[in-house]
Amino acid sequence: MSLRHTLVLFLALTLAACGKGPAAPQKGANAAAGQALLLSSEDVVTIRSSALASGPVITGSVQPERRADLRAEVSAVVLQVPRENGDVVRRGDLLVRLDDTAIRDGLASAESASRAAAQAFEQAERQFQRMTTLRTSGMASAQQLEDAEVRRNNAQSDLEGAKTRVVLARQQLQRTEVRAPFDGVVSDRKASAGDTAQVGKELVKVIDPASMRFEGLVSADSIGAVKAGQAVSFRVNGYPTRNSPARCGA
Repeated sequence: MSLRHTLVLFLALTLAACGKGPAAPQKGANAAAGQALLLSSEDVVTIRSSALASGPVITGSVQPERRADLRAEVSAVVLQVPRENGDVVRRGDLLVRLDDTAIRDGLASAESASRAAAQAFEQAERQFQRMTTLRTSGMASAQQLEDAEVRRNNAQSDLEGAKTRVVLARQQLQRTEVRAPFDGVVSDRKASAGDTAQVGKELVKVIDPASMRFEGLVSADSIGAVKAGQAVSFRVNGYPTRNSPARCGA
């Protein structure tokens, strides 16, 4: 009850008592009616119980524990960014598409070189097997057999290198499509169609809203007042009337 309402009630009781004067007290129903005090609704205050909490003040921010900062892994022009900030995405959804023209040309060249190296290896292998047979029958020298083996080994090495270049070119091609690594929300789009994306350029951020957590700092003189697992309550800007329960982490 506020001070104003207390004063009003006190004055009302005082005036009621003074108005009666020294007259003899009345009996029965008339006496009860004569001392009744009427209060309006504005003079009534309802008192409700509320929980009181104390502890050190902690300031911080709400951050997602699970997030991905997706960056360009190849240098290319951005062709398409189909998602906007706030869009819900599923794992595997396309977020950014880069120009793959040059990379496709490189892949075609690597595959052609790999086919040529495979043919060269097959020919060198046949020649080595022929020299092995001739050497067994005494119709080829040891030097000829050794030379054939060296050519076979070099052709095999060239073939392995060509296959590796094909694999790398295919990986580069896959990197021209940036996809969502998990279910979440696009939180920060930093690329648009027409941009030139260098290796390492940040393109888009994806967060998991279900992993949001409050990260706060406690002053050194209050560190003894908190412990892991302790219940805390915090309020987020934009929601001034809502208190969010949580527990201290390690």
